[in-house]
Amino acid sequence: MDLLAISGISTNTVGFVYKTLLEKLMRENLDDFVVQLFSTNNNQISINQSRDILIQASIASLTQFLVLVQQELEDADESETKIIQYTDSLEQFIRQPAVLAQLGKPFQNTEQFPDSDQLAQTWETLDLLPLPDEFDWKQLAKRYRRKAVALLEASPILQTLLASSKGVVAVEETADLILLRYRDEIKKNYGYLRLDTVETSGYSYRLQLWNVFVAQDVREVGEAMPQIHELPKSYQQRLIDSNQLDPEAILPENWERYKQVYAESAPRSVLEIIQDEQNYPYLVILGDPGSGKSSLVQYLALEWAEKPVADFTSQPIPLLIELRKYMQDCNSQQCTDFLDFFHQGSNSICNIQRQLLQPRLVSGDAFVIFDGLDEVFDPQQREQAVSQIINFTTNYPRVRVLVTSRVIGYKPQQLRDAKFRHFMLQDLTDSQIDNFLQKWHELVFSSQKDRDQKQERLHRAIVESQSIRELAGNPLLLTMMAILNRYQELPRDRAELYHQCSRVLLQQWDVDKALNDERFDVVIDFKDKQAMLRLVAAEMQANARGLAGNLIAALRLQEIIDDYLQLIKIKDSAKIAKLIVEQLRTRNFILCFLGADYYAFVHRTFLEYFCATDFVWQFEKERKIDLEYLKNQVFGEHWQEESWHEVLRLIAGSINELFTGEIIQYLMTQNGEGEKFSNLFLAAKCLDEVRNRNTIDGISGQLCAEVKELTKYGNITDTTSSEYDSLVYQIGRQAVAAVAATWKDDPETLPWLKERARTDDNSAVRSAAVQELARGWKDDPETLPMLKELARTDDDSAVRSAAVQEIARGWKDDPETLPILKERARTDDDSDVRSVAVQELARGWKDDPETLPILKERARSDDNLIMRIIAVQVILWGWKDYPETLPLLKQSVQSDDNSIVRSAAVQELARGWKDDPETLPWLKERARTDDNSDVRSAAVREIARGWKDDPETLPMLKELARTDDNWDVRRAAVQELARGWKDDPETLPMLKERARTDDNWYVRSAAVQELARGWKDDPELFELLCDVAINDPFEREYDFQDNPRQVALAATIELYPDRTKTLELVRDRAQNDGDQQLREFAQEKLAELEG
Repeated sequence: MDLLAISGISTNTVGFVYKTLLEKLMRENLDDFVVQLFSTNNNQISINQSRDILIQASIASLTQFLVLVQQELEDADESETKIIQYTDSLEQFIRQPAVLAQLGKPFQNTEQFPDSDQLAQTWETLDLLPLPDEFDWKQLAKRYRRKAVALLEASPILQTLLASSKGVVAVEETADLILLRYRDEIKKNYGYLRLDTVETSGYSYRLQLWNVFVAQDVREVGEAMPQIHELPKSYQQRLIDSNQLDPEAILPENWERYKQVYAESAPRSVLEIIQDEQNYPYLVILGDPGSGKSSLVQYLALEWAEKPVADFTSQPIPLLIELRKYMQDCNSQQCTDFLDFFHQGSNSICNIQRQLLQPRLVSGDAFVIFDGLDEVFDPQQREQAVSQIINFTTNYPRVRVLVTSRVIGYKPQQLRDAKFRHFMLQDLTDSQIDNFLQKWHELVFSSQKDRDQKQERLHRAIVESQSIRELAGNPLLLTMMAILNRYQELPRDRAELYHQCSRVLLQQWDVDKALNDERFDVVIDFKDKQAMLRLVAAEMQANARGLAGNLIAALRLQEIIDDYLQLIKIKDSAKIAKLIVEQLRTRNFILCFLGADYYAFVHRTFLEYFCATDFVWQFEKERKIDLEYLKNQVFGEHWQEESWHEVLRLIAGSINELFTGEIIQYLMTQNGEGEKFSNLFLAAKCLDEVRNRNTIDGISGQLCAEVKELTKYGNITDTTSSEYDSLVYQIGRQAVAAVAATWKDDPETLPWLKERARTDDNSAVRSAAVQELARGWKDDPETLPMLKELARTDDDSAVRSAAVQEIARGWKDDPETLPILKERARTDDDSDVRSVAVQELARGWKDDPETLPILKERARSDDNLIMRIIAVQVILWGWKDYPETLPLLKQSVQSDDNSIVRSAAVQELARGWKDDPETLPWLKERARTDDNSDVRSAAVREIARGWKDDPETLPMLKELARTDDNWDVRRAAVQELARGWKDDPETLPMLKERARTDDNWYVRSAAVQELARGWKDDPELFELLCDVAINDPFEREYDFQDNPRQVALAATIELYPDRTKTLELVRDRAQNDGDQQLREFAQEKLAELEG
């Protein structure tokens, strides 16, 4: 896709008033611009290859910057004549080194954005034409960063600058023999549920994962950060305010819409998503610890390994990489990349030679799974792992890739920029829990009577206790409950359940056996182990890692155990402590070894539980601390810290309710506005832990009134900022949810929610009240009529959307539900509401005779392009095999008035109808003759990737690379040729030709990039790079443009840093290049080379 057209904007866009300025800059030598933009990229490829793409990105970035400036001026109601008058000022402005440095930040690190204050100060310092008061530099900087990230996403070649080439070794075994060995290792390592840490009776379950695995649902996390979406239960409503959220990940004004889109998206089976390789080649699966991520990826590997021998060798091989183990091998210098890890890493379950893997990766005959990004604890190493994953996808673009990570601490932007789609694992549904329990009890119990009795007992406990039901949504804790239920009835409150689960794990921790083996006549009993773990948990929770605090160094762990053993007068305490730690290294109990001399609790739940019990023990048993200490030092110092909230809640639920009442009063007295009132929301959650509220009923009422008052917080006007508006909406939503959850049984809650849903001035409060009423008071006779009324009449689209969705999901059998959905899908004046209605129709009423016609109508004629795309996608999900679906797609490609919709339809058609005999001829026609360059580019890429072996594909690509009149089509053809036909004798000469002679710098940059990536050892490459670095005719017009000279210079430095001519070239460019960005880049590199 045209980099300048990502947002539907290009230099030829009607109304683009700075076209003349852009063209002037493009006629100049743009090396200096490129230098500035890419001055800190540490790429691994030669300068010739990198130069073209950098020039392309530079031009595109400058164009986007000018477009955004124009938009700001237009938003300030400046006339076109006045806007044009800024041309000279803009030219002077974008030539400034300080400005170019700021505009280059997103290319140096996609999480950075230009400093709006510095941009504004530079404009004023230069005494340029004054900007209108409404001109918003901060908003411009945010939008520019998003555009720059989109440019990177649209240019995979640019990302290859970070890739490095590795050698190969000879294969020592036959391929089939190695794959058979790998299959056996998968079965050995992943074939059975790992229950050694949760089963204490000595009973050997030997349950095959294959037989008990239950596929969970996922929801896609769109453009917004995961923290703003609906997370697993233990973290709901507390990560929106977490420091883990990058404030620049999305524009604040979009938060409400993104969250609603996430909530409205129907959950889908995770296996359904993974099997859809055409639409989801790159995936990230997010979830809490114990949520099933590792079981999922192990199941995927087993799915391949369980195939008959005749079949599995012909299927894509699943390469499962546990990132924690991979980083261990990297740190010990056993490997430098993922292929090295499989080839010679000691932590790889089976060594597979690079030469066997390389062809499979190039052809896409592999499915690579990176499990546990969160388990790479060092932040710098985690960033390194992410960069390596992105480089891997760049080097092997045809390979499917899946990454798993816990939610806490995960930053999605880099992988999202690399086209990874993000999905959040949902808690197990009621039906999934029942499915697991059915499988479990059938395998565990031989007696039908025992099986039915125990299964019914556990089912009843889950249904009757809300706290147990919440925990049961986590697969690990559900498994532990099933084990506990074998011997006893489950407790009903959370703290006691954690206590019982911890007893299971502590009994399994056979410290005495290890001591006896070493002839220490010492007994470490259950209470001793509890005491040690309380101290360990307190240490972990108090460390500087915040939410990632489930981590302790071996030496510190040993010191804590030693200190405790000395306290209870144990001789040889240091030796015994060391022995205990060494035991944990080889076998996981409630504590487990993570590698690199670090340990952790097997689940963070137990860290939080033991940390809480440490304070409770000191307060109730040892009397070392009093209530004032709990209030001031424990709650007072930590209520602002999200990572402590679960600990504080468990403390509140474990002590006498009168004491908890005083703590709640203390929290209410704190000034929480600066912390978004987390004091009051935490107080409500603490109250929810209290069993008997009658004794603190007055405090409960006072807190309820204060939380309700938060729905009135703020005053949104036309002049308030988007950040402020988002904050007000967020607090209002949280307040409604807190009241509904904590005071559900209060007789005043239901009337209050009804009033909020109908009359509140804050639309976020109204929509939140709608959701709570529908889910918590479904049987109230007024709920459904109210939802129907609001679905039609509320003046805010978010409220109407919420009402429509809740009606569809909660009252499917009501006779008015289907007519309401059809009406909203056709007539609502907001596309978000129409989108919700369309998706719910497809989900719940697929067989209704009017559903498909409504979807077709939306796909063809809706005035919103996103709505048209959604309608097409929904049709493909549910009606792919219908005879009218393919013609509808073709019609979208040929007649839709938006190129984004047309390109998306090309992609869907190519991937969904690959085996249709008419698809390839139709794509060829589109690639050659379509009047839209985006459609031609999309068709070129799909043909190259899906029909590589067709005899006409390669000749067509060669033709289009030279003759298409659009540079984006030529660039697409150049890239696909380089990646798919490297060994063709004409590919290298053509790339050299395009690098030197194409009349567009984007194409020249692409050719140079591909040369550097794939032909590092070509004897002519060095001279070509030097030639391009000096003689390319690029002239910069915008900061974001990629100067091919700088691309080539950077690649030369990376590939040939030790050649004398390289140093001479850098000196020459640093002094003589006409592009200021390139000069500055060369000057910086010169200092590094000479240093």
